Amino acid sequence: MTLALQQDGTATRKAKRSNLSSARLRAAWLFLAPMMIALAAVAGWPLLRTIWLGFTDANLIDLSESQFIGFENYLAFYDGEAYGVLVDAEWWNAVWNTLWFSVISVGLETLFGLIIALILNAEFKGRGLVRAAVLIPWAIPTIVSAKMWGWMLHDQFGVINEILLGVGILSEPVAWTADPSTAMWAVIMVDVWKTTPFMALLTLAALQMLPGDIYEAARVDGINPIRVFFKVTLPLIRPAIIVAVIFRSLDALRVFDLIYVLTSNSTSTMSMSVYARQQLVDFQEVGYGSAAATLLFIVIALLTTITVVAGGLKSGEGDQA
Repeated sequence: MTLALQQDGTATRKAKRSNLSSARLRAAWLFLAPMMIALAAVAGWPLLRTIWLGFTDANLIDLSESQFIGFENYLAFYDGEAYGVLVDAEWWNAVWNTLWFSVISVGLETLFGLIIALILNAEFKGRGLVRAAVLIPWAIPTIVSAKMWGWMLHDQFGVINEILLGVGILSEPVAWTADPSTAMWAVIMVDVWKTTPFMALLTLAALQMLPGDIYEAARVDGINPIRVFFKVTLPLIRPAIIVAVIFRSLDALRVFDLIYVLTSNSTSTMSMSVYARQQLVDFQEVGYGSAAATLLFIVIALLTTITVVAGGLKSGEGDQA
């Protein structure tokens, strides 16, 4: 009799928990519904429209006269020759420029952001003021910072050349954003200057959440601080770093304004977004440009999925260990 009552009580508690979970799930969907609808209207419809235009011969003069042409904007063969975005040398140059820019800039921003976060996490006088000052580059709009750096890097009026000429590093002015050998590095430098505070802020937030008793125990045991960093701190903040890298990678792969303001349509720095804009606006080929924009979306989606899956697998291995 007692066993039966216990079983009935257990079943009742399970039923209540199930009902509570269902109620919470319904409430979550209810609160998320407006946001999902707005997101579908603001982002979903333009995305679907862009994908559709990539299969047409639409032009900017009259979109209503566009006709469906299948995959011809991506790849087509006429008289034995291949045409389309996938065989366009300028497109693959833009892909290479975008990937190179993303890897180098995000890598440097992650490294410098971690160093700055470790410094700001330490106790020192005026730490609050320094934290606020570090965020200034991130707070400046990208267009403003790009124009500012464009003047600073100018070959005739730029302060960078003046300083380097004054200390004897340069013998003559350098057109940093016009010279193909230095243009990409100039863009990367400006991006690192602007976005490193973002990486530092996310990393600092993760550092602030770490339990202090772990480090107290390490100090008592006399463990080397460098060993503590690599064996304790870095594994604990790795999820936050992965999230920061994913967000920054998405921004870097979609980079447009910084490159366009500093170097316009230069082939040495042209990103995938700049290439798509050139086809859409300068050449007025909406269908061709939409195909390029769709490929950009596919590249970003694939790389983001790979990063998330790889990060999840590493976290799972760490949890099992």
